[in-house]
Amino acid sequence: MSGAARQLAAPAGAPATGASLVRAAALLLLAASGAWLLARGLSEPQVALCFAVMVTVGEAVRFGLPGERGHAPLGAAAGLAYALLGPLHGLPTSHGVLQVVAVAGTGTVLGAGLRLAVRAARRGEARRVSVPRPRHAAGRGRPAHPVREPRARRARLLPWMAGRLAGGWADGAARRLLAVGFAATLFQPLYTSGALDRLPLAGPAYGAFLVAVAALAGLADAVLAALQQPGGRFGAALEEQLRALPGIGSAIAATGMLISLAAGEVGLWALPVFCVPLLLAQTSFRRAAAVRATYGQTIATLARATEVAGYTAPGHARRVADTACALGRELGLGVQELALLEYAALMHDIGQLSLVEPVPAGATALLPEAEQQRIARLGSEVIRCTGVPAPVAEQVARSADPLTGPDGRADRSLPLAARIIRVANAHEDLVGPAADGAAALRELRARSGLSYDPVVVAALERLRAAGLGPCTVARAASG
Repeated sequence: MSGAARQLAAPAGAPATGASLVRAAALLLLAASGAWLLARGLSEPQVALCFAVMVTVGEAVRFGLPGERGHAPLGAAAGLAYALLGPLHGLPTSHGVLQVVAVAGTGTVLGAGLRLAVRAARRGEARRVSVPRPRHAAGRGRPAHPVREPRARRARLLPWMAGRLAGGWADGAARRLLAVGFAATLFQPLYTSGALDRLPLAGPAYGAFLVAVAALAGLADAVLAALQQPGGRFGAALEEQLRALPGIGSAIAATGMLISLAAGEVGLWALPVFCVPLLLAQTSFRRAAAVRATYGQTIATLARATEVAGYTAPGHARRVADTACALGRELGLGVQELALLEYAALMHDIGQLSLVEPVPAGATALLPEAEQQRIARLGSEVIRCTGVPAPVAEQVARSADPLTGPDGRADRSLPLAARIIRVANAHEDLVGPAADGAAALRELRARSGLSYDPVVVAALERLRAAGLGPCTVARAASG
């Protein structure tokens, strides 16, 4: 088993999760396809090679949007086109389901390896540029010591590559492979058995059939992506994935169908011709990803203004945002909602810049509620002038409001994100980065139902019991 293939499996001893089950299923399917291919041989090798090359190129140039799962539009479209490929230039094909999976899987692994090799080469080049040249021995013109790469550096290279593969890539690759296998299962048996010829699927009806298969494959991809989401909130995760389907997913499905239809008339030339528009669209998505990354960095830098000015402790905003995002995941928020929550949590203390005297240790949770609300409203007014989405300013403005209103009833207009930020900020103020959290949890629990949402406090207790980890929703590139 290759190192890349090993990353599709769950780590030894790790509990079974939806993501690990999807990886295991993809690995089993890939192994079965490889065994079948070794036993039966490759059908139409030239066609298989062309599609494998296209999947490899697509996987090598895949991209990720901040806070979203990685995308490989070109590779996914090529895999889907091979799964839906019927006649080629007027001649029937007979590659079947398992060959589709084997070709798509091989291209995916080769593309990932190529991408990592390029990145490792760039990484090594950057280090060579930053390291000064060794001193030469006097009067000789040759180095005093031979230049050798340290063993430790070489030893770190393989874990670095394995870590990259074990990240979002393995989940995305497993999902794409299973979706392609599902589409091939729906199409290839009907085509190779001749059932499609006996059905009235000529002309537009044949195109509608391909649309239906591609739509079901997209739905399967969304279900698998929802299963891979941590936190066990399958319903919310599936809704988020279905909402994202009409975007890049529709372009992938349309390109895959066009290639399979056009290949029946013009042959393999359909591959490069119909992949060009998708490649241009991918370039636009890359630029959008760069803009979003810059946007997130600008917000993070703005949030550090209170730390630089001495109003809050170093790293306070980042820690509150991490806790808030972890709580949001636990409570089932979607990717977009988590990104807005992270922005609001990062900037929740901007209002402190208007204070003449800093709050001791920047702990606003220890102030009277009226003062907390005044600081939050001032921060919200600043945020409204920065161009961030309007919900961010609203969440900051309401982040100091107690759960219950003046009539003693729960304020139903209070956004969940604001309730999360309030608990995350209070937890940070009461605990501090290095102190024991038991006393802070007791304090939060004592005021639960009045100042703090008991649902959020309970989620925090679960996360603390499980080991609260950082959340990198909006700042990490996936895939």
